[in-house]
Amino acid sequence: MPGKTKITRILSLREISAEDWNLLGDPENPFSNHEFLHSLELSSCVGGRTSWHPEYWVAEDEDGIHSSLPFYHKYDSYGEYIFDHSWANFFSQNGLSYYPKGLVAYPFTPVNGKKIFRRNNVSAEEALDVLLPPLLENAKTEGLSSIHFLFLEEEEAKALEKRGFSTRITHQFHWKNRGYTSFENFLGDFRSKKRMQIKKERETVKGSGIRILCKEGKEISEKDMDSIYSFYTETYSRKWGSPYLNRKFFKIILEKFSQNLVLFLAEKDGDTIGGTFNLKKGKKLYGRYWGSSAHYPFLHFECCYYAPIEYAIKNGFEIFEAGAQGEQKFLRGFPAVPTYSSHFIFHDQARNAIERFLESERMHMQEMIRETNQSSPLKDEPVRGESEDK
Repeated sequence: MPGKTKITRILSLREISAEDWNLLGDPENPFSNHEFLHSLELSSCVGGRTSWHPEYWVAEDEDGIHSSLPFYHKYDSYGEYIFDHSWANFFSQNGLSYYPKGLVAYPFTPVNGKKIFRRNNVSAEEALDVLLPPLLENAKTEGLSSIHFLFLEEEEAKALEKRGFSTRITHQFHWKNRGYTSFENFLGDFRSKKRMQIKKERETVKGSGIRILCKEGKEISEKDMDSIYSFYTETYSRKWGSPYLNRKFFKIILEKFSQNLVLFLAEKDGDTIGGTFNLKKGKKLYGRYWGSSAHYPFLHFECCYYAPIEYAIKNGFEIFEAGAQGEQKFLRGFPAVPTYSSHFIFHDQARNAIERFLESERMHMQEMIRETNQSSPLKDEPVRGESEDK
């Protein structure tokens, strides 16, 4: 296979058609789409003076495009959500440079999914056999300290582990549709105390005169996106500093990708006072950005959890990922699930030290996930540890 395959590095997705790129991506993940990734380029959220420099790797064989990787040269660790600042400090303390490093990921997007893009008849193993050797060789030549694959499918992490990468297990909280017919049916899965609390929270929002609107596709206007952008920037400036995305990104994503967008907007007295930006694909819904013009009790829970869950049930979605962090998600019906990333450090001693840390962390994380789910507010929540299928 490698002898019959042509490997190309491209610096922009304008060099490949959306149709060709999307043949390889994740059928359940909109962030793998050409439209999303190219919007980041067109809005200058990646490339240029940012710390994300794209360098996409594409393999072609006699049947066309075989596989690809969304690869970035990174000059810091911001916007990744797999935290390795302590690794960078370790390098610095030992007179080594951690940056630049190589990253395979969806920028600013901590969601699970396929990161080793390939045709349906190509396995992760086969894609790595073609793409990984030249990627590693080039990264070492260019002086990258390491290569990191973030928020992988478990199958991909196992394939990379066979090729010398170290697996890191972290966790998130995801909602799973158990065949619910309505939100009330979903509430029936809760223990009584938590069920009454959720009902009270929803009633408080409704009783305060707030109306929640769901808009998707062509129903979404530029004015709606202006509102979402203002909420997004206000939340970032209040909690995390400068936002990663600019107004141009929100404008372009509406033009290029509206069919995958879902907004939940809160209105009161004719004004939009809050909302969330979500994307959908296949049977999965992804919550991304939230904000409001002022504090309204329980509005965050309504826009970020309850309204999207109601939408997911109505439209037959199987999984709702509401973003990183959030013990409050767990208390509202989102069990803990493992997430996987893979790491290759070129410096031998640093690699050995980091692998020892990861070995201990993996054991701790698996136990933490099991213990967390044992205290779930959901009745009969199965304990989930190393694999969601176990």
